[in-house]
Amino acid sequence: MTQTGFKIYGYRWVVLLTFMAVIAVNQLLWITFAAVTTQAMQFYNVSDLGIGLLSLSFMIVYIFVSFPASWVIDTYGIRAGVGIGAALTGTFGLVRGLVASDYTWVLIAQIAIAIGQPFILNAVTTVAARWFPAEERATASGLGSLAIYLGILIGLALTPYLALQSGMQSMLMVYGIISAIAMIVFFLFVRERPPSPPCPPEQEARSLVVEGLNKMIRQRDFILLMAIFFVGLGAFNAVTTWIDQILTPHGFSAIQIGNAGGLMIFGGILGALILPILSDRNRKRVPFLVLAVIGAAIGLVGITYVTSYALLLISSFVFGFFLLSAGPIGFQYGAEITNPAPEGTSNGLLLLMGQISGIAFILGMDAFKSPHTGSMTVPLLVLIGLLAICLAFGIQLREASVLKKS
Repeated sequence: MTQTGFKIYGYRWVVLLTFMAVIAVNQLLWITFAAVTTQAMQFYNVSDLGIGLLSLSFMIVYIFVSFPASWVIDTYGIRAGVGIGAALTGTFGLVRGLVASDYTWVLIAQIAIAIGQPFILNAVTTVAARWFPAEERATASGLGSLAIYLGILIGLALTPYLALQSGMQSMLMVYGIISAIAMIVFFLFVRERPPSPPCPPEQEARSLVVEGLNKMIRQRDFILLMAIFFVGLGAFNAVTTWIDQILTPHGFSAIQIGNAGGLMIFGGILGALILPILSDRNRKRVPFLVLAVIGAAIGLVGITYVTSYALLLISSFVFGFFLLSAGPIGFQYGAEITNPAPEGTSNGLLLLMGQISGIAFILGMDAFKSPHTGSMTVPLLVLIGLLAICLAFGIQLREASVLKKS
């Protein structure tokens, strides 16, 4: 295909799909223990916080590795940058399966996989810029984000079945083999760039560069947006990490909890597909961000006071549908209000907010749960209150001037 004198190669979809597979596998390895926390506690004879640390390590590592990973991607390219992430994911995903009976070695393997995460996630805009024309980059980046949700969905829905039917060790070994296959496929099929650029040089984008940060952190609307992402992504990370501990006191089984977690992410996938399209069609971002906060709060109220399995499924779907739909809309809004700063810079800073808050919220929920029943009602009410504050912030946001002019 040729457009405005620049050739666009069909192989771009092979590169994107392979990249998406690595993203999904990395997120699958992150979320592995969330839906089987109680079973993992018994298997490894550690506390719930010990199991939570297996997920928490990803957020801690991201804070320190994010910017160095972006520098490697920008300096040495996709094959080297994402290749590091793919190699760490594939190698230590397999190692985790081989040492599955030893908690200490599993934690070490999990940290190594976590180091690979920013090398993968921070390259979404770079892959889109290298292989796709400007008018397809939003689609390519959106599919990259979709792979994150798919990996989490598979992890939450499949893990309880594998763990209960085959045992913890066999489940981790299956995931290890999958991660190794994804690594091999990446190095076999991903190319650095097409034979000729798919766009003029001035349209090439950069991912997560430092340039523009000073302007962003001084901009009122972007500060409010960072606060919303701080609470929203933090709440998502905390709820998905502790979903087993949140729901077990209510009498739900591991299979039911896994189904609820899977439906939460499935709702998020639908929301991330539907609401951004409506946002583009109406050329507005703020109303949809406000709607997302309201819907997420309603879903979380249902999860907090759940009385039946049906209510759990409905509330989980609503929570995921609205909260995760805010991601792509918020990323796009952040890029528009900080224009002409590189899009990757705003996206990376918003993701960083979620990693920081995720650590705080995960530790906070464990610290303030009921010492007698293990109930997490109190910390969940705090999250609901924080979402209410985000609603007040969202109402104050102003539409990007680029949309007003169009």
